[in-house]
Amino acid sequence: MKILIFLHGTTIMHRNAAGKTRKERVQQSVEPEESVLDYESYIPVGDAVEKTNNWKRQGAEIIYLSSHELETDIEKDKSVLRKYNFPEGEVLFRKDGESYKDIAEKIIPDILIEDDCESIGGEKEMTITFIKPEIKQRIRSIIVKEFQGIDHLPDDINSLRAQ
Repeated sequence: MKILIFLHGTTIMHRNAAGKTRKERVQQSVEPEESVLDYESYIPVGDAVEKTNNWKRQGAEIIYLSSHELETDIEKDKSVLRKYNFPEGEVLFRKDGESYKDIAEKIIPDILIEDDCESIGGEKEMTITFIKPEIKQRIRSIIVKEFQGIDHLPDDINSLRAQ
């Protein structure tokens, strides 16, 4: 089972979001607060590390989707994932004019987990919105509130797929 999970705002966030409410985190992202652009200092949202490691232990292939487009920023994402012991997985990003939907349509994950993009415009910024209908029907889309995290999602990957 392939799980494509968005990084920024879904599983990791800027360091100064720690201890803030979800609403405050969104506002920090909109403004943007100083740590929003300090990608190397990002931290996990809630228990994202434990949740994704649990899915990996059950046999899921975890694939990360980054909002970045530069290799140098992707390296920062990878560094954060290693630092906090997220499960190993490919970090995908947009290249050469690709969109998020292009990436998702190429790999066709069983599950796509992303946030609702509240701070940047909502549904029109989400991956699932633009995926071709014939491919979309093959993907279990799970949308969480931006900066809410994934703690509330099922631990069992079969329940996650059926949710």
